[in-house]
Amino acid sequence: MTSQQPAKAELRSATMAKRAEDHGKGYDAAAVTRLLEWIGPIKGAVIAGYMPIRTEISPLSAMSALSQDNTICVPVVQGAGLPLVFHRWSPEAEMIPGAFGASVPKSAEVVTPDIVIVPLVAFDLSRGRLGYGGGFYDRTLEKLRAVNAKLRVVGFAYDAQQVSHVPLEPTDQPLDALITPTRCL
Repeated sequence: MTSQQPAKAELRSATMAKRAEDHGKGYDAAAVTRLLEWIGPIKGAVIAGYMPIRTEISPLSAMSALSQDNTICVPVVQGAGLPLVFHRWSPEAEMIPGAFGASVPKSAEVVTPDIVIVPLVAFDLSRGRLGYGGGFYDRTLEKLRAVNAKLRVVGFAYDAQQVSHVPLEPTDQPLDALITPTRCL
């Protein structure tokens, strides 16, 4: 256990309760509009979204819109301590249950993203990100950045998920941007 883990656990608990309060209040559409503006008009890119679980803000309408001119993929957990892989997704894709309650495409076509939309539990104004604690995205982003210096990573969250400070460790990967229903950081 690292010295940051107790602080992170407390922060997760408090922020997930705040996130649950914003979930279902109709804020997703405004956030999706900002997300699409940040990504910009783009063609031929591989963009990783995610299948929302619990009370995560949903990127699904952005993923559907972007799928017209781009390849969309979603993360798939390979196992504890391993980086994620990304399987091609489309709005019509047949989905099956995956790890942690997130659906995954039945067809396992692996692709490598150029842009990654990342869910999170909490964030701060310096774009520090707190996830669920498994380190999946941190391991994955480190691996992707080692082979693609132009990788773009954007956190996607409700405003209520902002905290004053996310305790970071050397292995925590930074976000290039963070999108909420009211702003882009």
